Amino acid sequence: MDTTLTKFDVAICGAGPVGMALAALLARRGMDSTRIGLIDAKALGVALSDPRSIALSYGSRMLLEEIGAWPLPSTAIHQVHVSRRGQFGRSMIDRGEHGVEALGYVARYGDLVAALSGACERAGVAVLRPARVAGHAEHAENVALTLDDGRALRAAVVVRAEGGVFGEQDARSRTHDYRQTALIARVSTSAPLAHRAYERFTEEGPLAMLPQDGPDGHQYALVWCVRPERAQALLALDDARFLAQLGEAFGQRLGRMTGTSARVAYPLGLNADPGATGRTVAIGNAAQTLHPVAGQGLNLGLRDAAVLARLLAREAGPAALSAFARERRTDRKLVVELTDTMARAFAHQGPGQALLGLSLGLLDTFNPAKNLLGEWMMFGRR
Repeated sequence: MDTTLTKFDVAICGAGPVGMALAALLARRGMDSTRIGLIDAKALGVALSDPRSIALSYGSRMLLEEIGAWPLPSTAIHQVHVSRRGQFGRSMIDRGEHGVEALGYVARYGDLVAALSGACERAGVAVLRPARVAGHAEHAENVALTLDDGRALRAAVVVRAEGGVFGEQDARSRTHDYRQTALIARVSTSAPLAHRAYERFTEEGPLAMLPQDGPDGHQYALVWCVRPERAQALLALDDARFLAQLGEAFGQRLGRMTGTSARVAYPLGLNADPGATGRTVAIGNAAQTLHPVAGQGLNLGLRDAAVLARLLAREAGPAALSAFARERRTDRKLVVELTDTMARAFAHQGPGQALLGLSLGLLDTFNPAKNLLGEWMMFGRR
């Protein structure tokens, strides 16, 4: 058992995309890379083989470019079509309205991990994996960490950047079970439209079809939010019957649903808490796990990393964490409230749904509001 004491300025617990982005940004901002510790319980190969699809905003692309983690295999989103099933009204957000190459991108989780891992390796960041934090104690001058293999660490600041999904987390100060399950798959259609993403609100929850080209041409990353019992029934169907159910829920905008990959599911909920003490801070999913509506969770976490890196590079201590809490309060609160409101408001039946559908149509005619929504989706609250 190795009990050698290792000292860091910043120890990052969690080497997912947000944790690795923070490490690479700290090195980019001038912090000695040997003073940055990146700790993760999983071997790198596990993350590299993760087939999940993720949505990256244009603002996140800019951050990845800065640290040398872009380009990576991805499909650009040029338009986002938003509608309410069974109700009049829809809205279309187009890249041309914002003067950008793309509103966002759809990539495989493993490809993003590979790009960020490469950026950290080139920067010389110390990576400890697989290793799990078995104990910690915060003192006036540092935080003491003990790993499950017996190694002892000291860090001026500890950043919690663990990922995980709602169903695997302990409840935080603000938590809500949406009684929805996200069904994830890759699907093909008979009449795909290149570079157009769809957010379709149904009586059970949002249904997103995100363009993600594959070896067989244009395909879509599906995120279908339904009630838990419906999710189990859908998982049990054969492919043909599953595609028929999906086609009925989504409609005919992309023609027929013609193919699907294996399907997986996970429960959805809100679990949020700033999670800060004098020398520890939480970012990304460790601070706020959100409903996937509008695809803002990872992008919010990357914005956390960008601000925290700027502040810690000046001084790794309590003052930086206090400044971080002040700077990130508005963006975090806005995203949490908006995603929570959208998840609750659209996922039920009743006379108010006609008004919600109409509001989408009105949004499409009122450019200032639509442009503000597009800016928020790409860059957050700035």
